[in-house]
Amino acid sequence: MKLIYTGASGAALFLLLHHCQIASTVGQKSDRALTVVENTEGWEEGSVDKKAEVTVDEEEGDFEVVQPTDNWQTLKAGQAVPAGSHVRLNLQTGHREVRLGEEQLKYWTQEHSSVSRETENDQSTISADDLKRAMKKMKDDLNPNSVTSKYRPLGELKRDMAQLDLLVETDIQIMKRLLDQLKNSNSTTELKLNLLLDLEYLVHQVDNGQSLCSMGGLQLIVEGLNSTDFRLQETSAFVLGSAVSSNPMVQVKAVECGALQTLLTMMATAQPLGVKKKVLFAVASLLRNFPYAQHHFLSHGGLQVLSEIFTADGGGVLRTRIVTMLYDMISEKELISRAGLDLGHDAAHEERVHQYSKVSLQGELLEKGWCNLVPQLLESTEHDYREKALRALLAMAPMCLDQYRSDRSLLGSLLTLRDQYQEMVESEIIVGEENSYFAEIVELINSLQVKMQ
Repeated sequence: MKLIYTGASGAALFLLLHHCQIASTVGQKSDRALTVVENTEGWEEGSVDKKAEVTVDEEEGDFEVVQPTDNWQTLKAGQAVPAGSHVRLNLQTGHREVRLGEEQLKYWTQEHSSVSRETENDQSTISADDLKRAMKKMKDDLNPNSVTSKYRPLGELKRDMAQLDLLVETDIQIMKRLLDQLKNSNSTTELKLNLLLDLEYLVHQVDNGQSLCSMGGLQLIVEGLNSTDFRLQETSAFVLGSAVSSNPMVQVKAVECGALQTLLTMMATAQPLGVKKKVLFAVASLLRNFPYAQHHFLSHGGLQVLSEIFTADGGGVLRTRIVTMLYDMISEKELISRAGLDLGHDAAHEERVHQYSKVSLQGELLEKGWCNLVPQLLESTEHDYREKALRALLAMAPMCLDQYRSDRSLLGSLLTLRDQYQEMVESEIIVGEENSYFAEIVELINSLQVKMQ
């Protein structure tokens, strides 16, 4: 094709061809247009005072491919350049010139060319068919929808890894292997502890917890609670608590296999602090949102056992866990009752209300003296312990108001704590902090004092 341009005297013009497409069909004349761009940056290669006629010919057959550099170099007739190169036409000399583009010949690699380059010369010869294949390969590489070129089937990956002696296991397979090793009488205590910790990591997932039951693993964990080794008791309780947490099906299975009764027995006997902490964790997880288990817990003297632990605990760690568990149980029943006002006649909700009606928690708390036990947690120096005690006291207020009003120690503690935390709040306001954690504690104290008036 021909490009004719009439230039003005003294003006420097050049022809810029962006991203030369050299994969045009061989043997046909290209219908692509060349664009003449006026140089506005002051670059000058020469001037043209008359019509300059530039002819760009395309030849069939093999192309001699020029490997561009950082500098402009002249192109000869029949020569081609890789995709992404910058090409211009010098109107002073009438020659085409080329240099490297921004992509730096990214896709011009040995993978896209069947021609072996044995030397590092600036030029090489390649056929038109090879160029077409290279361009097609580049297009496929840039296709974002070409998923099959990026990913391999799982079966193929497994076969490859099997050849490398690598084993790919699902969670179910891992749990089965762990349980088999736990059942093995030759397994040492240290190995069993590691196996239980691996199980605890897996049973957090709802599906894995249910699979633990179907494989008979839950019964194995409950048996671990009866071990003579305190470490195995502690870790088994940890696994059980994680498995039943927010997993109703596992909660039911745990009660059916006697886990709650075993935990109550462990709470009532002398145990190291670490064991009791994990046992309380398991009990709290098993009772949460499970009125049947709560009723069973209360009917078997659970609150009496908790009161003994609360009285014996001087550090407050176990006290806080017990008070938090009681607060959760009270709040659950109250929320279920309130939700019934909005749901109307809902069969599932009515069944839950019926189940919670059998849980006489408030009466048991009053009878077992918890109205006088919980205020003792306010004596702790930990802010978190005090906050949990205040929330529990507010939840128990409807049944404990008479005891609160007659408890001079409680009245004095509330006044002292209010002055202490109010001073902390004012100090935070001075430094620009508002709505702080201490302000929440002050609000809890104020709310309790209002109820006690």
